[in-house]
Amino acid sequence: MNKHDSERIAGMLESLGNLEVGTIEESDVVIYMTCCVREAADVRLYGQAASIKNIPLRKNSPFDKRIVCVGGCIGQRDGNTLIDKVSNINVVFGTHNIGNLPALIDKAKDDNVVEILERSENFPTDLPTKRDNFWAAWLPIMIGCNNFCSYCIVPYVRGREKSRPMQDIIDEAIQYKEQGVKELTLLGQNVNSYDHGKFYELLCEIDKIGFDRLRFATSHPKDISDNVIKAFGTLKSLQPQLHLPVQSGSNRILKEMNRRYTAEHYLGLIDKLRNVNPDIALSTDIIVGFPGESEDDFMDTYNLIDKVGYTQVFSFIYSRREGTPAAKIPDDTPKEVIQDRFNRLVDLIAKRAYEINQKDKDTIVDVLFEGESKKDKSIQTGKTPKGQTVHVKGKNLAGQIKKVQIDECKTWYLTGQIL
Repeated sequence: MNKHDSERIAGMLESLGNLEVGTIEESDVVIYMTCCVREAADVRLYGQAASIKNIPLRKNSPFDKRIVCVGGCIGQRDGNTLIDKVSNINVVFGTHNIGNLPALIDKAKDDNVVEILERSENFPTDLPTKRDNFWAAWLPIMIGCNNFCSYCIVPYVRGREKSRPMQDIIDEAIQYKEQGVKELTLLGQNVNSYDHGKFYELLCEIDKIGFDRLRFATSHPKDISDNVIKAFGTLKSLQPQLHLPVQSGSNRILKEMNRRYTAEHYLGLIDKLRNVNPDIALSTDIIVGFPGESEDDFMDTYNLIDKVGYTQVFSFIYSRREGTPAAKIPDDTPKEVIQDRFNRLVDLIAKRAYEINQKDKDTIVDVLFEGESKKDKSIQTGKTPKGQTVHVKGKNLAGQIKKVQIDECKTWYLTGQIL
């Protein structure tokens, strides 16, 4: 969602005559789009924003000063306090008023400005978008979240769920198809609760448009329906990949997290998914060190990860967020114990991902290429239908789908040859 917000800001500013530049030194305006799920994002923001204070403004700039803007969830949460903490921040805006940013920048030429709205009257996709890649597009179908997991600040900064009208989504998807988009990703904090249970209907309508690849993010295990699960075996464009955050394998911790499902229910969903599509690639989120987590609780998580076998796991050490119920839970678990558990889990995740990837050796897969490798310009990188990264020798393949024979399977990527 943050990436899509950034694309909309870039599209809006360019439509007004601004040009994107590659370095801070060239810039008149710097905009930070932020996430406040974990403390590390706060630290990075303060460090980066403060570090540009002494970088001189470019010659011939129409401004007297570089305008530094902070938006997204940290902007929504902190408001005026950001300007108090970092003196060279000039504009703070929230998650509901991205469309007002040009006016705020104009005001900031004279004085600092903060604008935080509690809610949005219009769905925020009604703005120009400058997509990073011509062959791929994000398409938000809803904003906000009603789940209030005890550790999560998102419902407080993104607001309550608001679903976009289905026809508006379909119309925008058709436009993307006409523009040559090959991969469409539907976005929402909890797509499975779209419009009170109409997500399967929406998937069917989008599938009819005929994209090469359709994906969605993110799902909540308590809301994914049997129809959506069955869609992985019936809808032509829906790719065999699902991100289904479990957060913990301990029923006690899941209850403390207010996740409203059990580990047994989650594993039942995995069984259903693999009955529909045995080759589906699964990814998840895990929090290690939730307040009060015991060794037994951790081992429940460890064993669940081992049993499911994910191609990718986003694992994090619990980050205390002021304003959430979990922040009030006392915990005296030593940091070194939590770090040791985290390290053990990371080792297991890598081991299982490597094992799972081996079954793709010597297979032929369709790869949608994204461009050059950042590390080696002679290598082109792309994604399989299951979302695995593939490296091949080649050039100028961005946006093309090619058949690739997989020769070697590493832990986090595959290598092969174009046929």
